[in-house]
Amino acid sequence: MNRDNDAAFYSGIPVFDDFGRLMEPSFYRPLPDGWLIGTADIVRSTEAIANQRYKAVNMAGAAVIAAMTNAMELRDFPFVFGGDGASFAVAAADRKIAERALAETAAWVKEALDLTMRVALIPIEAIRAEGLDVSVARYAPSPNVSYAMFEGGGLKWADAAMKRGAFAVPQAPRGSHPDLTGLSCHFSEIMSARGVMLSILVVPHGEDKSAFRAVIERMLALVEMSPEGGRPIPPQGPPRRWPAPGVDYVARTRQRGPLWWRRIAVTGWTLWLYVLFRFNLRVGGFSAPVYMREVVENSDFRKYDDGLRMVIDCSPPTARAIETLLTRAADMGTIRYGLHRQDAALMTCFSLPQAQAGHFHFIDGARGGYASAAVALKAAME
Repeated sequence: MNRDNDAAFYSGIPVFDDFGRLMEPSFYRPLPDGWLIGTADIVRSTEAIANQRYKAVNMAGAAVIAAMTNAMELRDFPFVFGGDGASFAVAAADRKIAERALAETAAWVKEALDLTMRVALIPIEAIRAEGLDVSVARYAPSPNVSYAMFEGGGLKWADAAMKRGAFAVPQAPRGSHPDLTGLSCHFSEIMSARGVMLSILVVPHGEDKSAFRAVIERMLALVEMSPEGGRPIPPQGPPRRWPAPGVDYVARTRQRGPLWWRRIAVTGWTLWLYVLFRFNLRVGGFSAPVYMREVVENSDFRKYDDGLRMVIDCSPPTARAIETLLTRAADMGTIRYGLHRQDAALMTCFSLPQAQAGHFHFIDGARGGYASAAVALKAAME
């Protein structure tokens, strides 16, 4: 398959915009032969989170997506943000691009964030040899962006393979720096407006796919009964304060000049943004009210990567109803799940320079999030 056809594979997948139809098999397409799965996560992320380093962990995960997108020269490819890591798929022709982006991101995460990131690149053939697959769908939360959904069990297997050291990509030399243009985290924590910011992970257990689908659809219907469908971002957008949080992290994504100068430049940039958003200004082709509406619409608070992954803002009774539903399904052997309750969510952002409305916003819980839900999930599976 040549590069033009590879690019056409993902862009040619029909987009769906009703998340309640997530489990429909017709939306998914298996990856072409020769494709590779890239995966990354932070070693001992729960320890980092216990040390209040939520923002650094999320920044590391989003950096994988930013580095790959820039290295791919903004060509479309499927990816998913996992809180303390990320996964993606690329064609064989892009192997060297993916290897370099993963290796440089791991080096940057170590040097800039003092975290250890493991990275791997896994051929689809290795996954299919295990009787699994990776199929991809495209969900559009808004007219501006779409996010990849993955199913088939292959992504889960790839993550486990990476964690046992298989298919590892060696870290680049110290001082290596991926292109992280567009990566930022200048919004403040988003406090729950309804009582609970709930991080949810639900994975299939057993062979009955129809029973798993029924559980997911019942849970999604339950979530939809919450105001705004449980969306964790308020209609007016995430809080904006100055000095902005995350200035040091954003400064470290930049490459020119000493760090002290980059901090000053980013501090000035976030002050300008604060003024724009505080007074809902329009400057040139930029409109603060329009951008903030797009932030709300474009956020990835719900996704699917061999399991349902959500961060929702809901009432305590809704959280209890969700847990009751999932507990019953787990008792029946249909699913395994992990939940984590907290009072706030975090947002990490990535903007494409050529697409004003095409900015991505990755959501995680602010007090443990997906990483803590994954700990609960792992305990349930033991």
